[in-house]
Amino acid sequence: MTYILIFIGAVFVNNIVLAQFLGICPFLGVSKKLDTAAGMSGAVAFVMTIATIFTYIIRKAVLEPFQITFLQTIVFILIIACLVQLVEIILKKISPVLYQALGVFLPLITTNCTILGVAIMVVQKNFNLAESVVFAVSTAIGFGLALVLFAGIREQLGMLKLPKGMEGMPIALVVAGLLAMAFMGFSGII
Repeated sequence: MTYILIFIGAVFVNNIVLAQFLGICPFLGVSKKLDTAAGMSGAVAFVMTIATIFTYIIRKAVLEPFQITFLQTIVFILIIACLVQLVEIILKKISPVLYQALGVFLPLITTNCTILGVAIMVVQKNFNLAESVVFAVSTAIGFGLALVLFAGIREQLGMLKLPKGMEGMPIALVVAGLLAMAFMGFSGII
C-alpha cells in the first residue's frame, strides 16, 4: 500500500512540475512537439531513476559512514552529470534523430532541478532503496505526463488563430497555469 501511495502522490498530488514547480525550463522549452516531449520524458525518467539509485547507494555507503553528508549536493550533482553524459552518448548512437530533436535540452538534464530534487527528497523523506526507486519512477512518470499533456495542448494551440499578444509563450504560461490548477484537484486523494 505504501508504494501505491508514493506512486499516486508523486504522479498526481505532488507532481514535480505542476505542484512543486521544479523542471520548468524543460517543461516550457521542450513542449512544442509531442514526440520531442516524449523523448525528453524518457531521457529524464532514465536519468532520474538511475541517479536516485546511485545517489542513495553513495549516501548510505560513503557519505553517512564517513560523516561527510555535507558534501551531498556536490556529490549528487557529479553523479547526475556523469549519468547525463552516458545518456547523451547512448542517444547519439541509438537515436540520432531524437538526439538532434532534444538539442540543447539534453545537456540541460544535468542542471534539471527535478533530478537533483528527487535525489534530495528521497533523503528528506527517509525512504529505503525500494521506496526511493518507486518515488523516482513515479516522479518521472508525473514529469512525463505533465510534459506530454502540455505538448499536446501546445500542438493544438498552434492550429488556432490567437490574438497577437497571446501567441507563443504567453498562451503557454496561461495553459501551464490551468494545467497546474487541474492537477490541484487531486490534492485531497492522499
